[in-house]
Amino acid sequence: MKAYIGLGANLGDAERALADALQRLAALPSTRLVARSAVYRTAPIDSSGPDYRNAVAELDTALPPLELLHALQAIEQAHGRERPYRNAPRTLDLDLLLHGDLVVDSAELTLPHPRLHERAFVLVPLLEIAPGLDHPTLGPLAPFRARVADQPIERLE
Repeated sequence: MKAYIGLGANLGDAERALADALQRLAALPSTRLVARSAVYRTAPIDSSGPDYRNAVAELDTALPPLELLHALQAIEQAHGRERPYRNAPRTLDLDLLLHGDLVVDSAELTLPHPRLHERAFVLVPLLEIAPGLDHPTLGPLAPFRARVADQPIERLE
């Protein structure tokens, strides 16, 4: 099953945190890291603190969505992730964006990620590695790029 993970960090050595998270994603059981985007710099949205470093990874995984979500949360915890308030600055943020074509709406998990098509810091790196990707309920994601064109984003590598 293809799964897409959004990576972000804006505290500490953010680029190192993203690199370590990618290594940990590749080491998950029954999972293979297929692709990763470049790293991008973006300003915080609805938050404060330094600029974020963001990327997206594509995984091929046999892990069910909740098991994958829990693995992502464990990786965040290994990086000292705290959740003092919504959109707080973070040492590492890993979001399960898509898990195949699954649509899930539960207290613990929402798939697809509800704002992935509204945020340049997710959509731009996602389309970099999967330009023809379809959203399970919205269809092709590429046309949404024009809708986030006003959100500043800088490719770093």
